[in-house]
Formats: sequence, C-alpha cells, structure tokens
Amino acid sequence: MSLKEKLLQDMKDAMKNKETIRKNTIQLVRSGVLQIEKDNKVELDDSGVIDVIAKELKKRRDSLPEFEKSGRMDLIENLNKEIEVLLAYLPEQLSEGEIKQIVQDTINEVGATTMKDMGKVMGAVSPKVKGRADNKIVSGFVKELLTK
Repeated sequence: MSLKEKLLQDMKDAMKNKETIRKNTIQLVRSGVLQIEKDNKVELDDSGVIDVIAKELKKRRDSLPEFEKSGRMDLIENLNKEIEVLLAYLPEQLSEGEIKQIVQDTINEVGATTMKDMGKVMGAVSPKVKGRADNKIVSGFVKELLTK
C-alpha cells in the first residue's frame, strides 16, 4: 500500500470515527499532494508525499512559538495533535546524536574545513536525512562542527 493510499484510508477512518483534527490534517496533506501533481503534471511517489508531509510539519513547528507568545493554549493543543498525526507518516526521526554523526561523516567525506563549505555540506547531508530530521537542527550541527 502506497503512502497516498494509506492517507486516503486513514482519512476515511478518521471521518468514520469523527476525529476532526486528524481528518483535517490528512486532507491538508492530500490536497498539497494533489496540487503538486496537477501543477507539475506528475504522479508523486512515496518520497514526494513525504516531502509534502515534511513541509506541512515544518509549517506547524514554525508557528508553534507564535501561538505560545500569544498564549493561545487551545491552538497549541490542536497544533500538537496535528504534529503527532504528521509524524506518524514520516520515517522514524533521527536522534540528535545520529544527526551529529551523519553531519560529521559528511564533513569528512567532502573535506569541508570552514563555514564557506556549509553549502557543500548541507547539499550532501540533506538527501541522507530527508524526512527524518529537521534541516534547522542539521544546519545547527553543521555550523557547530565547522566552527571548531
């Protein structure tokens, strides 16, 4: 069963069980996938669907601090539920130790020594951690390891 089929089935289940947040989150992902497919006239595979899910997850994580600043606990609670739903469709997330090790190995592979090489390192690391780590965390480790 492909990821798109799983999303459709899970959306139907959420509708039957009246899980509004889960249903809405899955619908949002499915509409994002559909939009990309129509715009680019392509059929997305699981990797493309994971990209859409990762983008939606990033949007939610980025808006979380804003809701915390404004004290909107109701929205924070819903946002956390949406994040849980999205994480269920992504591959298992890497721990910080694993990310740091991948970054260090990549730095050694490409022979990076200074911050000028950050783009080269990020370009090589991104495919290795795609969908399994937030690029903000990855770039933090790259900066930290290149400034030593």
